[in-house]
Amino acid sequence: MNISLGENQYGKAENRVVRIYRDTPRHEIRDLTVSTALRGDFTVAHTEGDQSPVLPTDTQKQTVYAFAKTHGGGTIEEYGIALARHFVDDVAPVNEARIEIDEHAWDRAIVDGAEHEHAWTRRGPDVRTAAVTVSGSGAAQRIWVVGGIRDLVLLKSTGSEFRDFLRDEFTVLEPTTDRVMATSLVAQWRFADINCDWDEIFASVRRTIVETFATHHSLALQQTLYTIGKNVLEAHRELVEMRLSAPNKHHFLYDLERFGIENRNEVFHADDRPYGLIQATVLRDDAADAGPAWMQQLGWLT
Repeated sequence: MNISLGENQYGKAENRVVRIYRDTPRHEIRDLTVSTALRGDFTVAHTEGDQSPVLPTDTQKQTVYAFAKTHGGGTIEEYGIALARHFVDDVAPVNEARIEIDEHAWDRAIVDGAEHEHAWTRRGPDVRTAAVTVSGSGAAQRIWVVGGIRDLVLLKSTGSEFRDFLRDEFTVLEPTTDRVMATSLVAQWRFADINCDWDEIFASVRRTIVETFATHHSLALQQTLYTIGKNVLEAHRELVEMRLSAPNKHHFLYDLERFGIENRNEVFHADDRPYGLIQATVLRDDAADAGPAWMQQLGWLT
């Protein structure tokens, strides 16, 4: 029986990095969670315990913090590209690097009607995300960037239906033409190249997601996700793929009739689990190479 080592990677996960910019009296803040993952020929580390080709995960952590100072003045995508290129170009055993970044946004505190110069309140719960993969070196080097957002909590009180669905002997759900629809959306979009206005595209995509969710009359959450992806891709030729994952945050009409109270679609029980989980990918017909298979886990960009 032959046994061999399959795909493997290693890195430093969830480095919490806060960068304060003090160049002027009006300070700026960037609050990140950064994870690194390196790939290369690390076979001997697994089979023989030989660590000679292994850059310690602690070194990766130190690099993340050092680059926050030396390469942290731009967007999270630019910062991720710089980190990934460093690991691939400057660490000999590494042929692929992936950097995943969450950005935790802050709003300036308002004092006496004006923005404070060095105090903030945490925004959220939605989080901007980026994942950068760099593969190879020299002229053959390839870079893939995936932007995204997670924990984007959305709810609308009408304009959503669910009816005419398949039934079997276990179906008890009643159809509805007017329901509360709510979700905590995860969305990711893959860029065609790296010559982009990252901030402008993020703001535009987030705005399109919210506007589509609010205004689209939904016959199903699946239809809403497809329409969101379609609208985003139509608005941005820079993007070639959008992947969406949406838990259906169920709101059940609460029974008030037993108390002699009429409930005209007004009082609900918000049930957190179990929940429907709807996922969809929307692609351009001319979508570019999606990158190495390891960019995808269970078929979803992460």
